[in-house]
Amino acid sequence: MAETVTSKALAILGAFTPEHPQLTLTEVARRTGLPLSTAHRLVGELLAWQALGRAPDGRLRIGLRLWELGQLAPAKLLDLARPWLQELFSVTGENVHLAVRDGLEVLYVDKVYGRRAVPIVSRTGGRLPMHPTGVGKALLAHEPRWFVDAYLARALERPTQHTLVEPGRLARELGVVRAQGFALTFEEMTLGSCSAAVPVLVEGRPIAAVGIVLASRRGRELPRLVGPLREAAEGIAAAW
Repeated sequence: MAETVTSKALAILGAFTPEHPQLTLTEVARRTGLPLSTAHRLVGELLAWQALGRAPDGRLRIGLRLWELGQLAPAKLLDLARPWLQELFSVTGENVHLAVRDGLEVLYVDKVYGRRAVPIVSRTGGRLPMHPTGVGKALLAHEPRWFVDAYLARALERPTQHTLVEPGRLARELGVVRAQGFALTFEEMTLGSCSAAVPVLVEGRPIAAVGIVLASRRGRELPRLVGPLREAAEGIAAAW
């Protein structure tokens, strides 16, 4: 089936990623597989509509019009959670983030951090696998059994040598996470960092997870952060 103009325009927008936030026209054509002339015409229309913009060096980037439209997306969770995230950051002084499950990944929808907090790989709007992340484990542990089984049946990503990818071991850990109500990770997503996370449960269903990330050398401090995380998660759930 021939591609529509809409699908081609969406392919152009999809060519921009966190790793490639700025592209030349030639790069756009190459990444989308579109003829250069077609890419040139559609990029011109997207520029005119401000879906694309230009960086100071002339390269293309996502435009502010898309950011404006993004603000119209339903934001109930963000509105309810933001005060609790800010309070959690105020109490702990650590990186705090909020994530939801989207398919087989976690989508980070909000983040509060300070200048002195340890750098972390997650970013607002970014996606990561579920099993190596604290928020991902907190969410996955409370998903229905059929979903967990399907997730574990996949070839699981292994970002570090510490990542659990054996289905049996991971299933047992998820059982512990579900029983204790929180997840801990140690260098499973990124070397040098560890995390704690608690799910936001509404009528037993995980709608989100709240997490904190520390430098690995401070891993012993994670258990004391579970209490503040629980309070934030329960506050968000109660407001829901």
